[in-house]
Amino acid sequence: MDDPNIKDFESALAELETIVETLEEGQLPLEQSLERFERGIALSRFCHTRLEDAERRIELLTERGQTRPAPAEIAGTGTPNPPGKGTADDGRTDGPTDDDTPF
Repeated sequence: MDDPNIKDFESALAELETIVETLEEGQLPLEQSLERFERGIALSRFCHTRLEDAERRIELLTERGQTRPAPAEIAGTGTPNPPGKGTADDGRTDGPTDDDTPF
């Protein structure tokens, strides 16, 4: 189903933008407009598929979309629990938790 003439996402997107601009000008004969439209659909589908593939890869890399903040030692803060964040002496958390993260 992939068009061998479409090399990569960036070139497909650039060509699609050019086609859209050309069609918006409205100066092409009907048959040429239809040919460009068909090419635009193929490019759009190609780009959409590549974006979906990238999204799936990102979800896998982030454990099915559930990200966790990096430990303080890795994040560069130098202290495991900076003030206002982390665990209080009685075991409660006094800062945001993973459940508070909007994404």
